[in-house]
Amino acid sequence: MGTSGGPGEARQGRAGTSGMAVGSEESGELASRLGDLARYLQDQKGVEDTLQGIVDAAVDTVPGARYAGLSVVRGRGSMSTVAASDDDLVGKVDQAQIDFGQGPCLDALYDRNTVSLPDMAQERRWPEFATRAAELGVGSMLSFQLYITSDDLGALNLYSHDTNAFTDQSEQVGLLFAAHAAVAMADAQKIAGLSHAIDNRDLIGQAKGILMERHRLTGDQAFNVLVRASQQTNTKLVHVAAYLVGSGELITEPRR
Repeated sequence: MGTSGGPGEARQGRAGTSGMAVGSEESGELASRLGDLARYLQDQKGVEDTLQGIVDAAVDTVPGARYAGLSVVRGRGSMSTVAASDDDLVGKVDQAQIDFGQGPCLDALYDRNTVSLPDMAQERRWPEFATRAAELGVGSMLSFQLYITSDDLGALNLYSHDTNAFTDQSEQVGLLFAAHAAVAMADAQKIAGLSHAIDNRDLIGQAKGILMERHRLTGDQAFNVLVRASQQTNTKLVHVAAYLVGSGELITEPRR
């Protein structure tokens, strides 16, 4: 992760809120910890660190959670694990959903914010997935929808070796945690996109400068040269610029 120590570790250690009740007496403590969480995730450097920070903090924060993973499903069919507190277990459980084409991320999370699997050995909604997950040592699971964009889904999945590990308290805390996680993911991705756009703009600017100096062109003329090369070679404009900056030559044929 980008920074050491999860939210609230100095105060409560790795146990997080595992013993905390969500009632009027404890609501202030929960609000404080979620505030710590928001600041902690903002401190992460880049999308990858933010995603890893989310799953690590989820284990510390949501009662009953032993492992956590972030899954992305594209087009209601292509699923991938983008971050996990334990790559081996979480990756294998998520792979079971892919192998059998069934499970909470591929089904119910499109229609519900939260899906609970309290006893994996007795789960009947997704029998093949549940059997594989139980064989892997998962006793119960709790999943939260983070976002839906068209047919794409983001989900936070929590796992425990124990059956009935997740209570009403787990769901309450988990829903609040998921809301913060979704905002952190969106912010990190937006910043990464802006950084990428700035990098591309700078690269195109460098390529224009080379053409302007070499051929005594105006800025608009140099840009038109890059555009024509992009169109004639069926190559993205930024790739044309990168090739020129890196090699000193203008692309004359498609790059493979």
